[in-house]
Amino acid sequence: MVAEPKSFTKISTRLKEVCWLFLKLGSLSFGGPAVYISLMYHETVHLRKWLDAKRFLDLVGATNLIPGPNATEMAIHLGLIRAGGFGLISAGTLFILPGMAATLLVAWFYVNYGSIPEIGWILYGIKPVVIGIVIEAIWNLGKKAFKDITTAVVGIGIAVLGFMGFNEIGLLFCGAILVLLVHAGGRLMKHGLFAFISIPAIVHIQLITSTLTFVPFSQSMLLLTFIKIGSVLFGSGYVLLAFLRSEFVVKLGWLNLQQIFDAVVAGQITPGPVFSSATFIGYILGGWSSALIATLGIFLPSFLFVGILSRILPSVRKSIWAGIFLDGVNASSLGLMIAVTIRLGQVALIDIFTILISILTVLFIFKFRFNLIWMILGGALMGIIYKLALA
Repeated sequence: MVAEPKSFTKISTRLKEVCWLFLKLGSLSFGGPAVYISLMYHETVHLRKWLDAKRFLDLVGATNLIPGPNATEMAIHLGLIRAGGFGLISAGTLFILPGMAATLLVAWFYVNYGSIPEIGWILYGIKPVVIGIVIEAIWNLGKKAFKDITTAVVGIGIAVLGFMGFNEIGLLFCGAILVLLVHAGGRLMKHGLFAFISIPAIVHIQLITSTLTFVPFSQSMLLLTFIKIGSVLFGSGYVLLAFLRSEFVVKLGWLNLQQIFDAVVAGQITPGPVFSSATFIGYILGGWSSALIATLGIFLPSFLFVGILSRILPSVRKSIWAGIFLDGVNASSLGLMIAVTIRLGQVALIDIFTILISILTVLFIFKFRFNLIWMILGGALMGIIYKLALA
């Protein structure tokens, strides 16, 4: 019997590791991109040593500069680093798949029973746990991202402005440019100042009734529409809400505003990326096949963007000025992560019980290095038990 080449065996082992990890993360990741990225950081940097914290931060900053769901793009990039092209496809697909399946189930209930199933008890216990997880990730990433006074001040400033509601991508670029200008000095000041003094626009989601049109439904139009959204959308699920309304309510006339809201909620209460809202929309428009087409459309650009980004990122780091710019992006990204965490905290920490769960989570992570997945499951169980005790 001929033994397999060592390199093939190594790649096969790494691919299995990638598949298992991102299927697990896709199945148990609740709480938004900040939480998903925190879990990836814990698994790939702390536990598995696939890469160091500095390189992980570079990936976070770089994925913030391209359209699409950042957490999914991080999964795709980490799979590529660990297991090459097959890892890229496997990590992204398996991270998306559980959320897509869960959203399909929610969509089926929605179409057949007219409402989204109640899972509030589970989320009640999970949310404070994920706040603790994100705090731990911010603490560790902050030691790498805030390299000096400039990056620390910019990061904190971006956190304040992000919490105030300023446009995320505008803050990201402005923060990076400011760090570049401070480090570059007067030579770049003459040429770059104009880029910094532009004020980022505050995000507004317009919910005013517009002139509606109607285009006959077709799966080809559905695919093209979601490819377009996946190719140009920066920001959070609230920005996704605005894009979905513009395309499916105003331009195509296929859905009403309530259905768009329900789609975004479905994406939020299921594991994995909120972009799985596309699965929900596809299903209510055209059943299982349309759900798959919509999911493919919104996520496909991310695979292409990461494939391109992986080729240019190493050369970016070799350039002094591009490296400084990326340091600014990293600091700004962490600032935005802090702002998101504060907003999550306002929603998750609503009473003494949830505050206690969050504090215990932070203590257990820092002191005992507990497995985060088990802590999330434990939070869900505590939420159910607590609500049953009150019933």
